[in-house]
Amino acid sequence: MKEILPTLLSNFYGFDMVIFAVAIINLIIYFRTRTLAGELYNILHPTAKAKHTYSEATIVDMRHSTTSAYSLYLNVSAIFPLLGILGTVLSLLNMAKDMQNMQTNFFAALTSTFWGLIFAIFYKLVDSKVAALIEDNEKNVAFYLERGERDNRKITIPKERD
Repeated sequence: MKEILPTLLSNFYGFDMVIFAVAIINLIIYFRTRTLAGELYNILHPTAKAKHTYSEATIVDMRHSTTSAYSLYLNVSAIFPLLGILGTVLSLLNMAKDMQNMQTNFFAALTSTFWGLIFAIFYKLVDSKVAALIEDNEKNVAFYLERGERDNRKITIPKERD
């Protein structure tokens, strides 16, 4: 374990930094997606008796924003294993050019694969929270849009208390 930490830290300033940068960007996308999904969920699942009317266009726009952000999140999450493989290939190519630093390049190849897999697993695990919200929102938006067609294209939903 003593040798692993220094190796991880020394390789961080190579290709691993790219993987961490993408991980931070994806974390921001995740929280934005979760916020959008939560806002739509709160509109579709009111907690008070007061009425508030949302136009069909507003509901559809919110659904579109949420699903667009979620799609971006899923696509960025899917590239982590590919980033790990890319880091491995780049390190192995450097190894072929510079046989003197073979051990350093080999460890760089392993750490980029390691971080790519770690972030892919992490984002797959946290996906379940957002996926459930979005699935529920999709069902409820379809229900309210269907109901709105019968009620003059306006959707009346109880508003939350302030």
